[in-house]
Amino acid sequence: MYGYGQHGDGSAAQQQYAPPQQQPMQGGMQGGYGQQPPLYPEPSPPSLADAVRAFTTGSMAAEDFQQIFATSKVYCPRGDNPGFLALHNTQQPVIPMFTSLKELRRYAGKESKYFVITGAEVIDLLPTGYGFVLDMEGDHRMVFDAKAVEQMVDFAMRRMYG
Repeated sequence: MYGYGQHGDGSAAQQQYAPPQQQPMQGGMQGGYGQQPPLYPEPSPPSLADAVRAFTTGSMAAEDFQQIFATSKVYCPRGDNPGFLALHNTQQPVIPMFTSLKELRRYAGKESKYFVITGAEVIDLLPTGYGFVLDMEGDHRMVFDAKAVEQMVDFAMRRMYG
C-alpha cells in the first residue's frame, strides 16, 4: 500500500515503497521484475505412479488424483490396428494402461508395441461402456469400471465448463 496507514493506536504511519533493485543479467543487460529465480522452487506434482499409490491407500482425494491423471502420460499396449486393446475376459470390458514403460513391459513383454497419451485424452477417447485398469501387474493395481469413467468425464466437464 502506498501513502499512510492506520495503526491500532490511531496514529498514522508512513508506508515506504522501494522499487525492486535491478540485478545484472548475463551479457551485461539489466533485469527488472521476475528476473531472479525463486528462492523456493515450486514443488513438482507427484508422478502418476505416486498418485496411484496415494489414492489406493486413501491418502489422496479423488479430485486430486484426477487432476494428476489428466496431465500425466499413460502408456497403452497396442496391436496392429490403431486404438486401445481391450480385455473382454472380465466382468466389464477394460483397457489395460500403465503409469510407466517399465510397468507396461512387466505386463506385455520387452518387445511389445505401445502408444503414449495423457490421462485427459484417455477420458476423451475411451469408448462408452469400457473401463480401464492401471498397472495390472503392479503392487497398486487400480480398476476404473465404466461407471467410474463416466464420473471422471463428468468431473472433467465441470472443471472445464463450470
